[in-house]
Amino acid sequence: MTFFSQLLLAQGDTQPPQGGIFGNQFLFFGLMIVMFYFLLIRPQQRQRKELEKRLAALQKGDEVVTTAGIHGIVHNVKDKTVVLKVAEGTMIEFDKPAVATVLKKESAAAVSK
Repeated sequence: MTFFSQLLLAQGDTQPPQGGIFGNQFLFFGLMIVMFYFLLIRPQQRQRKELEKRLAALQKGDEVVTTAGIHGIVHNVKDKTVVLKVAEGTMIEFDKPAVATVLKKESAAAVSK
């Protein structure tokens, strides 16, 4: 008998492991869930918290852009709404979540120069 035939006889009728490259399907689905969390869910949570922090720090004179694309300067901040000055003598009241971008007074002045 050759070496290879003895090796095959010693192994018996063992079959290769099932499940492909990851071993089993549960491990694959677990890895997919972890990837979705770190690539999609976690960055969105971080952005939401950052926006909530900026909305809580809104004050008169800040330049903002709403989700509708309207640029304005904060005239008055209330509990749930913010009043924006969009033109001379024109005030519009928005819900706070409608504010998409906040530029502070100092950064707004630096951008305009």
